Amino acid sequence: MKDDVNLTNESKIPAHETVYRKLRDLVLFGEIAPGQAVTIQGLTDQLDAGVTPVREAIRRLIAEGALDFMGNRRVCVPYLSVQNVNELIFARQAIEPQLILLATQQATSEDLDHLCQIDTELDQAIKIGDVTAYLRRNYRFHKSLYELSKAPILVSIADGLWLRFGPSLRVVCGRLGTLNLTDQHKETLSAMRAGDAEKAARAIREDVIQGMEQVRHVMTQT
Repeated sequence: MKDDVNLTNESKIPAHETVYRKLRDLVLFGEIAPGQAVTIQGLTDQLDAGVTPVREAIRRLIAEGALDFMGNRRVCVPYLSVQNVNELIFARQAIEPQLILLATQQATSEDLDHLCQIDTELDQAIKIGDVTAYLRRNYRFHKSLYELSKAPILVSIADGLWLRFGPSLRVVCGRLGTLNLTDQHKETLSAMRAGDAEKAARAIREDVIQGMEQVRHVMTQT
């Protein structure tokens, strides 16, 4: 299965948007590590793009809090502070369970089968220690799940939160290894199949807490 989390036909996407999405993925999946300085020219070469669309993508990601400008034409992914992690935990617990409540009302059997397939691929990535595949499948699972809610404003907020902590998940994988990563995906899907929205929301809340506590632990050891 294709690894790209955005399956839109790129031929229909403006060039500057394609560059933004590619750079966003580099940040989201930790290909640019927190604190790692990268130059605009380096990103231009890496993305095989012109300077103007790369600068525009950088400006957008700085506005979203995903990049910091360092001067001398360099940017970096910011480190998460303990306060940052606390805020992310609070925000994710407020938003993501609500998305599950809504998604449970909308999800079809086919939707849940699709999510189950993504989760199976995620489990395989964990088993073989493929960090990149794990990060991409984990994000795809959550994004696909939340989009079932048909609540685009909340989905957009949740996606922005993932962009803020996503880079640190690769650090977690590096420190703990994929076999030590836990989730509540199967519990969430089981509750959704049973039509128990409250139970599904509780499961995803526990999933959020487990993941963010791992981030907190690793970040405080850095």
